[in-house]
Order: sequence, then structure tokens, then C-alpha cells
Amino acid sequence: MQVGIVVPCYNEQEVLPETADQLIGLLERLVGNGLIADTSKIWFVDDGSRDKTWSMIEDLAEHNLHVSGIKLSHNRGHQNALLAGLLTAEGDALISIDADLQDDVDVIEDMVIRWQNGADIVYGVRKQRDTDTLFKRKTAELFYRVLELMGVDTIYNHADFRLMSRRAIEALREFREVNLFLRGMVPLIGYPSTVVYYSRRERFAGTSKYPLRKMLGLALDAVTSFSAVPLRMISFIGFMVFMATIGVSLWVLWVRLFTNHAAPGWASTVLPMYFIGGIQILCIGIIGEYLGKIYREVKGRPRYIIEKVV
Repeated sequence: MQVGIVVPCYNEQEVLPETADQLIGLLERLVGNGLIADTSKIWFVDDGSRDKTWSMIEDLAEHNLHVSGIKLSHNRGHQNALLAGLLTAEGDALISIDADLQDDVDVIEDMVIRWQNGADIVYGVRKQRDTDTLFKRKTAELFYRVLELMGVDTIYNHADFRLMSRRAIEALREFREVNLFLRGMVPLIGYPSTVVYYSRRERFAGTSKYPLRKMLGLALDAVTSFSAVPLRMISFIGFMVFMATIGVSLWVLWVRLFTNHAAPGWASTVLPMYFIGGIQILCIGIIGEYLGKIYREVKGRPRYIIEKVV
């Protein structure tokens, strides 16, 4: 069976040679063991890199039959680049992995065996995150817990390291949304799946392409693309504020009618105004985020444009 390995790349010139060497060696070993066909390939997807990433991919494709390249016309972000590779690459099964070599390439053989035994989707799941900083580890754990509370179906500690069969890829093609969160989309396919565990490594070279700003953006996309819980929370907050307002109003009326302590003061007026105003701004912001998602969806712009395939 033919297998494709999809590797999204953005300014990865420092790590790309080592990534290519390890993945080419893996393919040759799997071909030699008779697990996959010798037509299997690595598909590097250049997401509008500004360094020598694309020229290096072209050189690899020219000198090695196991390498192909896909160049996007513009930087579209990791999720769109990954989707472009998955929907373009050839193969009876496709494996997605990042270029930084933090995911263990050796477990790909186990993924292939699980697929040949009937699993349409094989998730690579980290056993621990010891190589991450304390801040990144804790925020990642919080991210998965928040998604769980919001009712988003995800695999805990799974990023985008997975194997998908051809029929799972074709099912993924039916998802048309522009705001992508593949970790939430793939479990919705529902085909037979399993998990392989691995230890996450340190980045081989270069710097992370997912700073805090992008991590927060991904988290926001995950919640607003797959859960309506924040909108329901607005209704709940509004109800609680209404009940609190009724309670305060009854207390003020009781003080005015049955005591002599009713004194004019700014607290009883100003504080409720600030509180209710803050709640209103928060609610408008959440609704605006959903409206922004709808705005991008209804325009129907292409998620990516492929400039060149080698």
C-alpha cells in the first residue's frame, strides 16, 4: 500500500535537511520490510516561507524519488497548509507530522501496522511533555480541559501527528469550514480509530512557529468553531445579573420604606452601572467573535491556493 507523509513547513531551512534524512530513512526501512510500496512519498508543504525552505524542497524532490513538494502562493497558517497537503498528496494512507522533529518518527511504523489491521485513523499521543517549558505545559493542559468543558471532542495531548486512511481523507474533504481546527474535525469523522503513544522530543533546530499569539488564536478557533457554550453562558450570565438586580432593588426599596438609613450615595448607583456595563461589553465581544467567524465562512474564499507542485 502506498503511504504519504505530509509535512507543513514555514521557515524551516535550519531543520529541513535533518527532517528529510530521517523521514527518507524511515520510508526506505518500511519499504525494505515490505510494509509499504516503494512509490510512497514525503510531501513537504511550503506555507509561504521567506527563507530558503522552498528551494531546499525543490532540490530534495529533484534528487530523491521519495520526495515531493507543494508550494502555497501565500502564508495561510499551519492548519491550512496541513489541509492543503492532506487533500493534495497521493497515497492509500497519509501521515501528518510537523517539521521540527519533536514528534517521534519511529512510531510511524506502528501507525502503519495499526492501519493495516483495520484502523482508519491512528492518533499520535504524547505520554508526557517534559521537553516543554512549565508555562507551555500548563497552558496546553488548560487548553484541553477547557475544550472538554466546552463539549469539543478532542484527543487529550494529541496535536496533528496522525495517520488517516484514504476514505478518512475523503471524508475530511467534505468539511467546508474556513476556520480550521483539525484536531476537532478529525474525531467527527467517526471511523475506527486507535492511539499510539510516544515521548515528545526537543525541537531539533530553529525556533517554534507557534508563539503565544498563535496558540491563543488556535484556542479561540477551537472553542468558537466547535462549541456554542460561550453563547449559552451569555444567557446564563444575563439571567444571574437580572436576578441580582432584582435582589438589590428589593433591598433598596426595603431600606427606603422601613428604615431611616436611606442616604444618597454614589456606590449604589455607580457600581451596578459599571458591573452591568462590563457584562454587556463582554457579551458583545463574544457575540462579535462568532459573527466574525460567520463573516469569514459566508464569503467562501479559498482556504489556500497552490502555486506549484514538484
